Amino acid sequence: MTRAFLIVLDSVGCGGAPDADRFFNDKTVPDTGSNTLAHIAQACAEGRAEEGRTGPLNLPHLDALGLGAAIRLASGDATPGLNADPSGLWGAAQEVSPGKDTPTGHWEIAGVPLPWDWGYFPDTQPAFPAEITAKICAAAGVAGILGDKHASGTAVLDELGAEHMRTGWPIVYTSVDSVIQIAAHEEHFGLERLYDLCEAIAPMVHERRVGRVIARPFLGSEKDGFTRTTNRRDFAMTPPQPTLCDWVTEAGGKVHAIGKIGDIFAHRGISTLKKGADAALMEHLVDAFDTAQNGDLVFANFVEFDSKYGHRRDISGYARALEWFDSQMPRLLSKMRDGDLVLFTADHGNDPSWVGTDHTRERVPVVAAGLGARAVGQVGFSDIGASVAAHLGLAARGAGRSFL
Repeated sequence: MTRAFLIVLDSVGCGGAPDADRFFNDKTVPDTGSNTLAHIAQACAEGRAEEGRTGPLNLPHLDALGLGAAIRLASGDATPGLNADPSGLWGAAQEVSPGKDTPTGHWEIAGVPLPWDWGYFPDTQPAFPAEITAKICAAAGVAGILGDKHASGTAVLDELGAEHMRTGWPIVYTSVDSVIQIAAHEEHFGLERLYDLCEAIAPMVHERRVGRVIARPFLGSEKDGFTRTTNRRDFAMTPPQPTLCDWVTEAGGKVHAIGKIGDIFAHRGISTLKKGADAALMEHLVDAFDTAQNGDLVFANFVEFDSKYGHRRDISGYARALEWFDSQMPRLLSKMRDGDLVLFTADHGNDPSWVGTDHTRERVPVVAAGLGARAVGQVGFSDIGASVAAHLGLAARGAGRSFL
C-alpha cells in the first residue's frame, strides 16, 4: 500500500532564505533575518507569548520528526524547546520563484516554479483601473464599489461593512499580494451572487497576471460587527504546466484536496475536495487516512497560521495554533499504514514578530514520517513534489529531483 500525505502548514517558515533582502515589509524593510518558527520559539521561551498559553513552545511530535533540526539547518537560529534528535526525515527547502505568496509556493512545491512575475495593483486610491471597476459594476449590477484600495481584510469590514449593507455595493480591495478581493454579505448580497461576480471578472484580472480573485463572504450587522465566514473561494490562474496533482491523476490515482488546495490549483487534477476552518480540516484529514487508496495523494493546507495569526502579527495566537496542530498529530500518525509517506512543510513564511503585515521570504521545513530517520539537507521546493511522486512510483516530471 503506497500512499502520500502532503500537509502544508501555511506560512510556517524557518528563516534563512538567501534572497530575503529582495523582499520587503512596510515597503522598505527587507525580510532579511525573518524566521517564523524560530522567533515564535524564542518569544515563548522568553515569556513573550503568554496569551492563552504559557512556557516554551511545545511541539513534541513535529520536533521528534526533526522540526527543530530543520530550523537550525535553514537559518542557524536558536530553537529553544525544539531540540529533539530527529527520528524522521528532515531538511529545509528553498524557493526559487519570484514571489512569497500561497499560489507561488504551492505551485513550486508541486513541481512548477513560477515562470513570470505576478502583476500587482498600486498602493493608491483608487487602486484598480477603470475597466476593472466597470466590469465589477456591470457583473454585480451596481453603480459603484467600496474600498478600491489596499486594505486589511478584517479592518475593511469594520470600516465599510455598514456602508455595504446600506448601498449594496461590494467591498473591493487588494494588498501587496497579487490579488483582488471582493467582500460581500452572504445574506444581503448573496453568496452565489458573490461567487458569480468573482468568476465573471477573473479572466480580465488573470490577463494582467494577477493570480487570484478571492470571494470574501461575511455575516453580521453594524450593531454586532461583521465576521468573515469559511465560505471563501479563490478564482486562481491555472498553473502554466502540469503539477503533481495532474501527475497523480493521470497515473490513475486520486488527489484528495483538503482546505484551499483545490482553489490554488484551479481545481485541475483534483479528485475530491473538503473545505472548512482548520479544526474541521483536521477531521477531514483524519478521515482521509482511513479512506485514501493505493496510489492516492492527500494534499492539505492549514491556512489559519497565516490568515489569523501571521498577518495579524499575533505571536501568542500563532504559538497556540502550532501547539494545537502538534497535539493532533498522534491521531494522524496512529493511522499510518505500511508504505505511507506523511510529509509536513510550508509554502512561505509570515513571521508574527516582524514589521508590517505581509508574508516573509523564508526557507521552509521539510519533515516526514514513514521512511525512518533520514537527513536530506537543503533541498528545493520542487524537490518536495518530485519526492512525493517518486514515493508513489511516478516518473520524474517537473523541475525537482527526488531526495528519497
